[in-house]
Amino acid sequence: MSKRSRKTFQQLVTLPDSAIPLAEVALLMACEEYPQLEISPYLDKLDHMAQMAQELLRTADSPVQTVSKINAILFERVGFRGNTEDYYDPRNSFFNDVLDRRVGIPITLSTVYMEVSRRLKFPISGVGMPGHFVVKYYNRNEEFFLDPFNRGEILTREDCRERIHGMYGDSIEFSERLLEPVTNRQILVRMLNNLKLTYLKSQAFDKTLAIVDMMLMVEPDDIEQFRDRGLIRLQLRQFEGAARDLDHYLRKARNCQDREAVENHLKELRRIQATMN
Repeated sequence: MSKRSRKTFQQLVTLPDSAIPLAEVALLMACEEYPQLEISPYLDKLDHMAQMAQELLRTADSPVQTVSKINAILFERVGFRGNTEDYYDPRNSFFNDVLDRRVGIPITLSTVYMEVSRRLKFPISGVGMPGHFVVKYYNRNEEFFLDPFNRGEILTREDCRERIHGMYGDSIEFSERLLEPVTNRQILVRMLNNLKLTYLKSQAFDKTLAIVDMMLMVEPDDIEQFRDRGLIRLQLRQFEGAARDLDHYLRKARNCQDREAVENHLKELRRIQATMN
């Protein structure tokens, strides 16, 4: 990511949450992988899909009818689908790739759905269910959930509860809060965490470091990211920055369970620094 893109990212994620342009920020994340990425053509794609849906909509449409027409555009005419064949393909997490290939994972396809709906002024919110991101429509009289990974399938609260139980059994206790709308920042952190895990898996520590930097721009008080950044900097032999991050983590997370391990890393870092001075 260029310094200009990084600055733009930081400016956008410090806006009030409701003002954060989700699609634009998601595309800026992808600049880490695609430094020459142009943002505006992808925003135009979202505009075009919304316009296609708008042409089908009628004032008297019910929420379910509106969803049916959005689904017809996104999943039938345009052809978005969940990548069930290669779920962990890194391209499923890069928003530009999702818009180009029309294939993604739950959170990136849900972001497409939310961004198209927002352009239609149709109130769709993200729901960060464990293991499977979905979206929901709700007003004073009606509520239902949609699964963009499965062609916009409509779900009830009970359907969502059963899915969580099916994935996690009794290891996660169902709570109504699991089905509450999430903020734009929470969506961005979840998307960034997917990219972080992708880069860690391939040991691309320089790119992992950039993603953690972005996570801390979104959530500056996420202490565990300071620990992770310190360990990543250690891998990159950025010893001064690593020591600073790990020391910050130990000072802020006084009751952390990994204190001994982190203290040992910090002692080794200080030993290394002493031999370099």
